[in-house]
Amino acid sequence: MRITMIGSGYVGLVSGACFSDFGHDVICVDKDQGKIAALEVGRMPIYEPGLDTLVATNVAAGRLTFTTDLKAAVAGADAVFIAVGTPSRRGDGHADLSYVFAATREIAEAIDGPVVVVTKSTVPVGTGDKVEEILSELAGDFPIAVVSNPEFLREGAAIGDFKRPDRIVIGTEDARAQQVMRDIYRPLYLNESPILFTGRRTSELIKYAANAFLATKITFINEIADLCEAVGANVQDVSRGIGLDNRIGSKFLHAGPGYGGSCFPKDTLALLKTAEDYETPVRIVEAVVQVNDNRKRAMGRKVIKALGGDGANGVKGKTVAILGLTFKPNTDDMRDAPSLAIVQSLLDAGVTVRAHDPEGMEIARGMMPEVTYCRDAYDAAEGADAVAIVTEWDIYRALDLKRLAGVMTGNAMIDLRNVYPPADAARAGFAYSSIGR
Repeated sequence: MRITMIGSGYVGLVSGACFSDFGHDVICVDKDQGKIAALEVGRMPIYEPGLDTLVATNVAAGRLTFTTDLKAAVAGADAVFIAVGTPSRRGDGHADLSYVFAATREIAEAIDGPVVVVTKSTVPVGTGDKVEEILSELAGDFPIAVVSNPEFLREGAAIGDFKRPDRIVIGTEDARAQQVMRDIYRPLYLNESPILFTGRRTSELIKYAANAFLATKITFINEIADLCEAVGANVQDVSRGIGLDNRIGSKFLHAGPGYGGSCFPKDTLALLKTAEDYETPVRIVEAVVQVNDNRKRAMGRKVIKALGGDGANGVKGKTVAILGLTFKPNTDDMRDAPSLAIVQSLLDAGVTVRAHDPEGMEIARGMMPEVTYCRDAYDAAEGADAVAIVTEWDIYRALDLKRLAGVMTGNAMIDLRNVYPPADAARAGFAYSSIGR
């Protein structure tokens, strides 16, 4: 199959590389000439484990190419995937679909025969209808089918998720389009990955419903963690106790400083806006969004309390080492990361912040210029009154705690990911606090 991927960001690049690894001929398109030039020489625009090798292998095999020429890339394609960004729109939280519709218009001008146009971007219910309308108006009389095919990739594990998915959701009732999509995903079908064919609007809603449910699980266990602290229970044992119930499951029940990243924050907001437009409120999701926003600020207050302050008092001039800045490990994504709210709370209280992250510091520098960025965890902790673990990168799981304590001025450790057993931290001389324990 000949596939064109419009957008060479996170979703487009990972999907395009994986499709080419299945044996398809894939052209990835992007307007950013610098990004395309970098990809052509093997430099990745994002950090994703294994992506550089996957891209290099398929470029060398001639199955994967990159271009800024959308018209040439679309001509003769069996399927054209739209994988451009849909960020939250300022003001109302709705998904900004301007990039999707702009790409659709360019595709319409380039189509030269029968084709399936697939929305891979996360888009609100009804977006496929608008895409179909634009194509009908501008693309002439060629047979065109518009399909919804949402992605379910976790940053840091995207290649594995693409190649070993829980399910493949395809929204179309067009028989020809269904066959094209079966052919594209045939390697996964042979591995018995379930393909779920639905209506297009149903497919669009599945993505939002899935992310909202996962965000709800995270927020639920975070609130239970607060209750555990109040009553003297252990949230990790609570998580195990409820997660062993097959109706609940153990995933996304790890207490922490709140969710962030490129998906959950914007997708929950977009779902709320859709529900508002159709006058069908989703109160649970409303509460999830509010609780998660409040939690990030509360984590800043938790660190300040461990320093001996009550907000603006008692901590001015002190130093905190922040370990981990990205919203999760194995990515350089800083979007809506809990560290942003935590660091801002500390800076507002007059605290000096030193930080380390294995992949996120380059992006973080532009977002938090007041922070001192350090070469490793021990450098960040040098002279600090407290150290806070904000992202559970593997390199923070086996720190020499005595060495860490030895370079600090104070002895407070705030473990927002419950990485260390409290007894281990205490033996190293830390005044230790964590989440829900």
